[in-house]
Amino acid sequence: MKHKTFFWFFLPTALAMFLFIALPLTSIVSQSLHTPHDQVLIVVESCDPFGCKSETTIDHQASKQINEEKPKGKWVGFEIYTDRNHLAFKEVGELWESKTNFIDFVSSLKDLPFYRAMGFTLTYTFVVTPLVILFGFIIAIAVNSLHRHLKGFMVFFSLLPMIVTPLVGSLILFWMIDSRGIIGSGLQELFADPTLSLKASTGLTWITLIVYGVWHSAPFAFIVFYAGLQTVPQETIEAAMIDGASRFQQTMHVVVPHLSPLVAFVALIQLMDNFRVFEPIVGFSASAHATSLSWIIWNDIGQEIRLMSSAATTSVLTIIGVIILLMPVLIRTWREFNPEK
Repeated sequence: MKHKTFFWFFLPTALAMFLFIALPLTSIVSQSLHTPHDQVLIVVESCDPFGCKSETTIDHQASKQINEEKPKGKWVGFEIYTDRNHLAFKEVGELWESKTNFIDFVSSLKDLPFYRAMGFTLTYTFVVTPLVILFGFIIAIAVNSLHRHLKGFMVFFSLLPMIVTPLVGSLILFWMIDSRGIIGSGLQELFADPTLSLKASTGLTWITLIVYGVWHSAPFAFIVFYAGLQTVPQETIEAAMIDGASRFQQTMHVVVPHLSPLVAFVALIQLMDNFRVFEPIVGFSASAHATSLSWIIWNDIGQEIRLMSSAATTSVLTIIGVIILLMPVLIRTWREFNPEK
């Protein structure tokens, strides 16, 4: 392709990336380095025959003028990144010096909001992602083995969890696990414990969120792997059968290597989605037991006093976390498609 032709071909994509990716990222990074200006206060002293008293009020005109002169706010650099609500360098250092062993140190980090959210986010990501890939592959193999008259129905049935939006799906399951719901009341009858609740325990809440995450995301992996199974060379399968390979051996040595690029693709998508887990926490009203980085951003922005700088800082840290998670998969994919000569 000629350079001029390539330029005009790539220009719309480049403009879209600049407008919808580069500019928002630049704005977020800039906002994370500024904090709102302090209000200008006026102390007015009034005296009467009974004595003098002072009253403090906000000078709205002066505050407005400062905000107009410096709309981004007051420059604080990386101060917000190191405060207690984020990386908490000071608090982490004090915990490291006061704790006698590493387990106690890690356990104490849950008292810091950022590390508590990071703990659940990483647990959710590293548990849900492999389970989604595993269950998606198993379902794809099972559906592909059915009679052709049943495949269409099973494909449609298997995709239903993905059709339901995450927030609606989490709300439905939230009602089902309630003590008056079918799952909650069933568990109480099964264990003969009328006080049993999946919402009362942090561990049970995490398990419930993870189960929901696998249920909702597995159909995506299933449909990708099912499409890939249609491209597996039948000659290779037949050759393996002639050589005496069992069904399991055919799957492990023929099907899995053939689908490995799709596994990398599903892993990339799921790592990004799971690291940004948000809707299930809101739908389950689980913030007392589980919070994520995305939930912290939403909580900062949704308060009456919008903590924009704090939300921007958490957003930047979330982006850095996603990049770190994706690097191993991206490097492996690059090496597969660009072998060393």
